[in-house]
Amino acid sequence: MDALALLDYAGVSLFAAAGALSASRKQLDVVGFVFLATVTGIGGGTVRDLILGVPVFWVEEHAYIAICALTAISTYFTAHLLESRYRWLLWFDAVALAAYGVYGAYKGLEVTGSPIVAVVMGTLTGTLGGILRDVLANEPSVLLRKEIYISAPLAGAAVFILADIADLPMMFSAGAGFLVAFGIRSGALIFGWSMPQYQSRPGRDPKG
Repeated sequence: MDALALLDYAGVSLFAAAGALSASRKQLDVVGFVFLATVTGIGGGTVRDLILGVPVFWVEEHAYIAICALTAISTYFTAHLLESRYRWLLWFDAVALAAYGVYGAYKGLEVTGSPIVAVVMGTLTGTLGGILRDVLANEPSVLLRKEIYISAPLAGAAVFILADIADLPMMFSAGAGFLVAFGIRSGALIFGWSMPQYQSRPGRDPKG
């Protein structure tokens, strides 16, 4: 299995685990676990493929659905062993968004040949699963947390694309993109890194 295929499977399985942990926090039944894990695991990649106009990856290869289901069922029986399920959820999500951010960029570049589209696809693929999970589980959205989230897979996708343009080995390009995305998201979780926030200002005097 090459580096990109590994990132693809890792992204799906880890997002599925994060979705299942979210289901455990809501005390859902096993069917709820499977549903939330599957939506989280394949959501970003599904939208990516629909936008790119290519066959949806899990329709062509059913193993992805099996991975999500098995991850969900395993988590259903083991989630109670974790001391802080929300913290584990965030770290699974961090690894998944880094992996899927790079793979999404690779697929976007492969289909369109456009570096800009590739970075957009990487960012979308890396973040949408977590956003869908939080909406469905009625959790505070990772998108609205103060620390960096979207910028991590965006930076990872950009590094991957730049390395690929420089004609560096694919494994190096993918590894560099993953490490940059995961490093930024890790720093955000550990140190609270954040982007400058918009500060509201008093409105102008209508007479001015």
